[in-house]
Parts: sequence; C-alpha cells; structure tokens
Amino acid sequence: MAEQHEYLRARFARPLTRRGMLRAGAVTAGAAAGTGLLAGPARAYPGPAPSPGPSPASSPELLVSSAAAAVDGKHVAPFGRHLAFGADPRTQMRISWQVPFAVRRPYVRVGLAPWDLGLKLEAEVRTLHTPPLSKKLPAVDQVYLHAALDNLRPGRTYYYGVGHDGYDPADPRHFSGIGTFRTAPERPEKGGKAEKFTFTAFGDQGVSYQALANDQLILGQNPAFHLHAGDICYADDSGAGKPTDVYDARVWDQFLAQTESVAASVPWMVTTGNHDMEAWYSPNGYGGQSARWALPGNGFDPARAPGVYSFVYGNTGVVALDANDISYEITANTGYSGGAQTAWLDRRLGELRRTRGLDFIVVFFHHCAFSTTKAHASDGAVREAWLPLFEKHGVDLVINGHNHIYERTDALRGTRVGRKVPIGGTADSTRDGIVYVTAGGAGKSLYDFPAPDSYEGHVKDLESVDSYFWEKGRVKHPEQVEWSRVRYTGFSFLAVESEPAARGGRPRLRVTALAENGARVDHFDVVRPARRD
Repeated sequence: MAEQHEYLRARFARPLTRRGMLRAGAVTAGAAAGTGLLAGPARAYPGPAPSPGPSPASSPELLVSSAAAAVDGKHVAPFGRHLAFGADPRTQMRISWQVPFAVRRPYVRVGLAPWDLGLKLEAEVRTLHTPPLSKKLPAVDQVYLHAALDNLRPGRTYYYGVGHDGYDPADPRHFSGIGTFRTAPERPEKGGKAEKFTFTAFGDQGVSYQALANDQLILGQNPAFHLHAGDICYADDSGAGKPTDVYDARVWDQFLAQTESVAASVPWMVTTGNHDMEAWYSPNGYGGQSARWALPGNGFDPARAPGVYSFVYGNTGVVALDANDISYEITANTGYSGGAQTAWLDRRLGELRRTRGLDFIVVFFHHCAFSTTKAHASDGAVREAWLPLFEKHGVDLVINGHNHIYERTDALRGTRVGRKVPIGGTADSTRDGIVYVTAGGAGKSLYDFPAPDSYEGHVKDLESVDSYFWEKGRVKHPEQVEWSRVRYTGFSFLAVESEPAARGGRPRLRVTALAENGARVDHFDVVRPARRD
C-alpha cells in the first residue's frame, strides 16, 4: 500500500498554496460550564485524543485551497455530525463534523440542556485534498472538524452544537442542529448499578436507499453505540487497495450526510474493510480514515491503524481489528503491522478477561472467519491468526462484514461445531464455543449463497454446505461445512442486548437480526457463568 500511495502522489499531486489554510493549533477550553457538567477540568485537543491524522505541513494531500477561506462563515452550515467514544465511554466523547468550506475558529458548545450550552471548546481541523484522479472526477477539498470531550460524568445526557465564526449553534435560528449524547454508566465495581443496554452492528453500508432504511431502524433500537465492521462508504469502489482503483472522495460527503440522523446521537464505532484502503492517503491507505474519524487511540499504533482499538461499556468489552493486515484474499496491506496487531490482540483480550465486572467480550472486524457466500466466503488467515486467541481468552461473540448477506454459525470450537444453536437457541460460550455472525447486509448490493436461505419462518436446515476458504497465495480451498446455521439474502443488521446477571442468574447477550423491513430473521442468546468477583 505504501508503494501505491507514492505512485499516486507522483502521478497526481500538484503544488498547492498554504495561504489561508486552517491549521490545528493549541486548544484551550472556553467558558466554564455549569456545576456538574464535567467531573474535572474541561479538555479539548490536544491531549488524550483519538489517533491523529497526518500533519498538514508534511502531507500535500492534506492541504485545502485558499479559495474556500473567503466564504463568510454565516453562509457555511455544518453537516455530517458523527460521534465516537474515547477509550473510556464513561468519561470521553469525540464529536466530529464536516463543513463544505474552510471556516474560522470552529468550536463545539456543550451543556446539560439544549438552551444552556455553557461549555465552549475549540475544534481541531483535519483537511484532505484529493486531486482529479481521472478525467471524470474533479479535485476535492474536504474539511473535517473534531472536538474531544474528556472528564465527562458517567451515565449523563449532554447536549451539544457545532459552529464557527458567523454560525453559533446557540443562536435560536440554529436550534434544529442541537444534538445529544449519553455517556456510559459507571460500572458496578466503581459504585454504579448494573444496567442492560443494546448495541447495533453491521458492515458494508455504502450510500443507498437500503442503507438509509437500515439507519432509521437502528435509531429505533435506541442503541448505546453502533459497530460498523468496515467497507464504510465505498468511495473506493473496487476494494483492491490498488492505485488503479476508481476513487471518488465526494462519496464520503454523501455518506456522512446520510448517516448523520443516527451518528449525531449514537457513537458510530467503525473499523477498516478492504474498500477503506484508499491508496491516495498515507499511511497504508488510512490517512483519510484518520482525517474523518476520531476513534480511540489505544490500539497498537493509532497513526498506522486507526481502526484498531478497544473500549468497555457496562459489562461488555469491545475490540475492533483490521483484518486487512492478515488477509489471504486481498493482500494490499497484508503484513503491514509485522505481527504487532496480533500481539496487541493477545495482550488486550487477556486484560479484558481479567477486568473486574466484565462479563462479555465482543470482537468485530471485516473479513469473515466463517461464511459460505460465492463472493468471498471465509479467510483462512483469520482462522489461523486470531481464532486461537479468541478461544484462549474466552471471546463470546465475533461480528464480521465483507459478505453482503446475513449468516450465522453454530457455536464453534476451532472450526468444528461445539453445539448446534438453532434459531431461538442458547450457546454457553465457555462450554459450547463461539458464535460467528456475518452482518454484511447494511446497504450495498447483495451476494448469493451456494445453498438455500434458512432463517426464522423459513428454516431449511442442511447437514452440510459446500464452500471454500482462502489460503495463502490467494488459493481457494474447497471445504464442506456443517456450521452454517442461518442464511438470509437480504438487507439487515444486528441488535444485541447485554443483560447483566440477576441475583443467582447468568449474564446474557440477546442477539437479534432484523431485516430492512423490521422483520426478525434470527435470534439467539449467548450466556456465561455468573461472575465470582
């Protein structure tokens, strides 16, 4: 990928003026908030923040033309707001948004009521310049803004508005742009109360009517957060990570506008798929990701791998991985971490499993460990590198994308069925094994199975399904599998309710797959023994 980036830079880069370019400088808190807004001093960038994007001073592709700076701020409306947790969802929130032109002194206002946004924090500016990569595409300048909120109070609802000189979100004319978010509750071992919560998940979204429909259904689940398992917007349409890929940066504008109705209030936690390797941006094709998203910076190397991180919400630990690093199928970034990601995964899963008060570990990433579609099927590298670690540390649920369908396995030990889990069934992850879910029906065109669909109300159980997995050298290795329990060719997403153990009971993940029309196509539970800590 590094060579592909240099190829594009050499072929398409052009000198740009830096006059009028906005730079991210030292940032300080604005007016003091009302009593109880923060648990400590207000903070913004710089400081504990998500992974930084490449420096505008050293990366020509990150410059924005000076022509945009002449637009009066009162004529520039923010759009594409999207939230993300910091490494600690109880106390940290990252607010990100976009403006169509460069603006002066961008900021976020935060408060405990929509009419009292007493805290004002300056925003960090991350800009992207994409040259015309073909005769049919124009040059594109994009301006992304980010504010880091630290020292928030657990379990508290906050209101916020984003603005800049000439556009004040506290102005009554802009009240429709006031957003809200809620921090994670304090964990019981810290004096909080065990609460059940819901999160949602899917992959392979893009920009479409189906993607928008899924977004609205997700909002109706009232999720605490959403997991996006990669292939986010498909600005890079071929997904091979090659310099010859057709890449249109403007698709990101459409995507963020489409997603704002949900992501402005639900933390949108993304990882990187093969279509998210955008060769124009360094390093590893992820410079665009670093500019557009503000994700936890606690992975093995947030500058090189912005989609690798973890966080804990309530009784559940969540780990995001970048399977481009190990894939046998799509190899543009294979091996870029030199094994550092897998070593970090081993350490982090061990830390999570030893965390007091934590019941479940959920891992999500793009390339499938187990799927039977004709398009991508399963990636043998994921099975070789990561399955042993999932079992070693007692992972409870794995969520993938990549294949544009819904498919779910039985509970697996290694690659073999530990226990059949029919629709409505229950798996004990400590005894039966791990359930793997492919939730790639977020909105992009659908794939085909080599076997009939089998889902709630239309069950067609088979003894086995003929499929394949990718071996090293991009070789398809045929396999006959017994683990394909549910298959659904349709747009869909996951809703997962994490339920702490009642007195004398067991903690439970209630996993539901919902179709684009809201119909349930699958449901099952994952349980663990009650904790003794």
